[in-house]
Amino acid sequence: MEYPNLAPILNNLQVLILDVDGVLTAGGIIYNSSGEEEKIFDVKDGLGLVMLKGMNISTAIITGRSSGIVERRAGELGIDYVLQGYPIKLPAYEKLKRELSLPDIAFGFVGDDLIDLDVMRYVGFAAAPSDAHQSLKNMAHYVCRNRSGAGAVREIVDLIIAFRRAEFGALDYIPPKILEHWQDIIWERQTGNPNYGE
Repeated sequence: MEYPNLAPILNNLQVLILDVDGVLTAGGIIYNSSGEEEKIFDVKDGLGLVMLKGMNISTAIITGRSSGIVERRAGELGIDYVLQGYPIKLPAYEKLKRELSLPDIAFGFVGDDLIDLDVMRYVGFAAAPSDAHQSLKNMAHYVCRNRSGAGAVREIVDLIIAFRRAEFGALDYIPPKILEHWQDIIWERQTGNPNYGE
């Protein structure tokens, strides 16, 4: 697959929107013996979403189902906007767009199946995990090498960081310079001392 020039696309990005089942999770629905739903999230994806805040990029969830588990995970990661119970996702996207007064080019969306197509048509940056439905991969600006719930979101975050900071090795890892940058930010937040290394 040939990709467009992602530099201007990712430079416009201000909000990254995620589907849950099939993006943040592998898409399976697990019920325990009490009949309660369970979900498995990837911790590397989670750290990536936290890291986006250091790039001044907000995060949002738009999902067709409603779950307390999603609310809890979103809270742990500091997700800025959580819109659940939208099997037709375009109204939720339009609502978010009005609330933030931002144009389509400022939004990115990561989806995996047909109900995500309506939003993907409009956003400035559309991405899909490697195991997404083919119709989404055909529309996406970027198709991950990683699968849903297994590093796809982190791969997208690394891609965004690579283009925003002109460190183009971050498809498989975060380069040392960027890693040092994030360590500096974390240290400064914890200690209030921006000059700890001097």
